[in-house]
Amino acid sequence: MSLTHLLVATGFHREARIVAQPGVVVVAGGGVEAELEERLEAQAKGAIGMASFGLAGALRDGLDIGDWVVATRLAGAVEAATDPAWRDAALARLPGARPGIAYADGRMIDRVAEKRRLGTEADASIVDMESHIAARVAQRHGLPFAVIRCVSDRVDHMLPHAITVSMRPGGAIDGLAMLGSLLRRPGQLPDLLATMVHAGRAFRVLSRGNNALGPSLGFPSFPTIHRSSPGGGGGPA
Repeated sequence: MSLTHLLVATGFHREARIVAQPGVVVVAGGGVEAELEERLEAQAKGAIGMASFGLAGALRDGLDIGDWVVATRLAGAVEAATDPAWRDAALARLPGARPGIAYADGRMIDRVAEKRRLGTEADASIVDMESHIAARVAQRHGLPFAVIRCVSDRVDHMLPHAITVSMRPGGAIDGLAMLGSLLRRPGQLPDLLATMVHAGRAFRVLSRGNNALGPSLGFPSFPTIHRSSPGGGGGPA
């Protein structure tokens, strides 16, 4: 079977736009697990590897906005090892990146107490909403797997309600849902503004890190691809 592309799972369209490039097929989940899994599965044939890439929440002290974590393994809804060579290559290319355990079970972990609990019980450093789905598809197809994430909210920062209701299927932001939540709960405005500032900073670091990783997200022996890959040859699938 011809190997044609690297498969990448993200949460938001903005993450997908950052990592999209020739030879990389990106699927943005938008918080809908079944849809993300179905779309990743549809693109798995011919993939050389599977990465979960984008923003993440910190689950322990000492991780700041813009810090990179490259997972040694995944805990949560799916237990999975990450590819050691890929992990080490990504760690070497990302300034200040550190290894750690990633956690994912499909939930947006918004409460500080829950973040700290997961950090302790799972011994995890970061949490996201897509890695368990990416890992499940990777396991079914025997693909090397990596989790490469940039921190966008500290462990001591509670995500406001307006953020938790704003994620749309496919990775878009529902501005009306966010505005409606803010109108009903105006007291969350300071936390919302802080969250948006943190996310903006993390997205800038994400873009720089993607450039540092190169066309393969650090994947060892990534083949040069001269033709369009499935899903548009570099755009979100």
